[in-house]
Amino acid sequence: MLVWISDLLSQYISALGVFQYLTLRAILGVLTALMISLWVGPIMIRKLAQYQIGQAVRNDGPESHFSKAGTPTMGGGLIIVAVAISTLLWGDLDNRYVWITLLTTVLFGAVGWVDDWRKVVEKNPRGLPARWKYFWQSLIGFCAALALFSTAQSPQETALIVPFFKEVSIALGPFFILLTYFVIVGSSNAVNLTDGLDGLAIMPTVMVAGALAIFAYVSGHAGFADYLHIPHLPGTGELVVFLGALCGAGLGFLWFNTYPAQVFMGDVGALALGAALGVVAVIVRQEIVLFIMGGVFVMETVSVILQVLSFKMTGRRIFRMAPLHHHFELKGWPEPRVIVRFWVITVILVLVGLATLKVR
Repeated sequence: MLVWISDLLSQYISALGVFQYLTLRAILGVLTALMISLWVGPIMIRKLAQYQIGQAVRNDGPESHFSKAGTPTMGGGLIIVAVAISTLLWGDLDNRYVWITLLTTVLFGAVGWVDDWRKVVEKNPRGLPARWKYFWQSLIGFCAALALFSTAQSPQETALIVPFFKEVSIALGPFFILLTYFVIVGSSNAVNLTDGLDGLAIMPTVMVAGALAIFAYVSGHAGFADYLHIPHLPGTGELVVFLGALCGAGLGFLWFNTYPAQVFMGDVGALALGAALGVVAVIVRQEIVLFIMGGVFVMETVSVILQVLSFKMTGRRIFRMAPLHHHFELKGWPEPRVIVRFWVITVILVLVGLATLKVR
């Protein structure tokens, strides 16, 4: 919005033209979302505690988690609000990628909000029934995929880019819709499964979002894209503002979510953040790189799948408990050790993902 205003007024006050610079708006987006999170966070925590919107803890979970019962949850709503306000303020609202990404994030957050509300307010342990949760996730993911496919202006916007190779890309055609659907819905649920310890999900999300911001910037810049041998995708650079806002809001939330957590993000935050990473990775044509950088999310998801399959087929469990972070807790690792080590793994994987920009 401020892009429009500064453009209008710059003919009278030339100094306002500085707000047309993407890098400045991205920095301001980070700071705006961060300040909103830090300012509103304490108020939100008090209100959630006042209305007894507290976390329910599984009886079969690790004993160390029993003390977390009643901790305010649904705090992910703050992240979504901070990201939305910051993006609307500093983003170019003529950009279709901004709207598709923002709407996908908010709508996935709405699905998570309903699930959380039924669990913690209506005291329904099932929350939103799994079939309905998956239905709404699928519908939103499919609509986002269809919007990106129908508005694509060049073949490279729907081609699968294989990292580490200069010239390897696979024309997907209509299969782009199917791939996009799986990436968005899959990443949404993967982040949700990872969100089981204090700060475990939010910091890897921030790191992956920051790396995707680099991909968005260089793919939207003709010179950098040509130098790095990646597709030039006009307009993707504007996603840097959205991703910057996500990083700022995430760091602000981590201030209150770090061990021992004062608030949890709940499904409202986890589903939204995962979907945001997924849709951005699709737009910048880095689905495979997202799989690499989000390796912690992948490990958590695979651990659940393997656990379920093993128990159904053999009656035995591979892990002491799934998702994977609970397995290490039951092995005796203190919660902070699990969290920090998963963060370290994410740092390494993000660096590997960024290396694909040059190693081609």
